[in-house]
Amino acid sequence: MAINVNIDVMMAKRKISAGELADKIGITPANLSILKNNKAKAIRFSTLEALCRALDCQPADILEYIPD
Repeated sequence: MAINVNIDVMMAKRKISAGELADKIGITPANLSILKNNKAKAIRFSTLEALCRALDCQPADILEYIPD
């Protein structure tokens, strides 16, 4: 996949656990794991917004384009 999700990097920088982040943004830990492990086919803008709010970052800090 050409889009890499760097949630784990931002979580480490902000020193927040997966469970805590999942609670803050209102998704299950299982769905957060799917996002973290680049298994998701899509992400809702509302989820992306919640991630950015909880991690105090920009979408570009979470999503990265990597050419094939």
